[in-house]
Amino acid sequence: MSQIEINPSILSQSANKTVLITGAARGIGAATAALFNHHGANVVIADLAQFQETAERLIASIFTNPQRAIFVPGNIVDWAQLTSCFKAAVEMFGGIDVVVANAGIMESSPVLDMDVDENGDLKENTDAERVIDVNLKGTLNTLRLGLFYMKQPSKETSTPFKSIVLIGSTSSYFGGTGVTAYIASKHGVLGLLRASQSTAQELGVRVNGIAPFLTPTHITAGFAQRWKDQGLEANTPERVAEAIALVALDESRQGQCLLVAGRYLQELESPRMKLLPEWIGEEVAEFMGRAMQFFVSIGGCKL
Repeated sequence: MSQIEINPSILSQSANKTVLITGAARGIGAATAALFNHHGANVVIADLAQFQETAERLIASIFTNPQRAIFVPGNIVDWAQLTSCFKAAVEMFGGIDVVVANAGIMESSPVLDMDVDENGDLKENTDAERVIDVNLKGTLNTLRLGLFYMKQPSKETSTPFKSIVLIGSTSSYFGGTGVTAYIASKHGVLGLLRASQSTAQELGVRVNGIAPFLTPTHITAGFAQRWKDQGLEANTPERVAEAIALVALDESRQGQCLLVAGRYLQELESPRMKLLPEWIGEEVAEFMGRAMQFFVSIGGCKL
């Protein structure tokens, strides 16, 4: 696979666009908000109400154009709250051009533990349920609202300039890191990326994804230093933010997912499709291709 280089000039396309980013008070979301704002975008930081002060400090201290940024409290799992975030963005800036579904969490205890209660029954793992709720349901909520608020009035619209970026993970493709609920949820985000393409194209919105490898933030604080001590290549939030901006602004990208691992930046989805015949065999690949075309021809699987 060929290495992708980010052309700095593409960032200039941020000017005067309105970008809504979930989970943007800290980490990758904060770096992404600062990058877009630096290049002239209006930025809506959507995050939990408890992070309002953090977000306001971020806007005041490192944003180049603080007058072009607002914080809107909202929980992505709560439909009414997240809807209010989108409405606030439209009310403040007149519309939305880019949505970054960034908010996510990771479990703090093993999901497949065998802990039992006083009766000897296996305990429910509520931590795992919370991770799947936020990472999968919350991303689905963000995707649906993004499509609704950015849909184009006519199918005759040329190349879609409105876009949604779903933040997956290398755990969307690989499953050896041990965080079971996180891995399952990020596989689900990749499923949303693939499953949303037909609807997104009909609505005139591009949907792409990002699959970052380990990025030192509050989520990975428990093991980031040990990773560094091993000499393993790590991202920075700023590096991931650049990749997010690339897929958000490059109008040639639709249905792609970029691996971001330190200096490595590569597209994953199109090479996967090219390798399909080699993986499952040409005959099976041909059959699966015809089968998928059947479902497309009937408008999807009719339940």
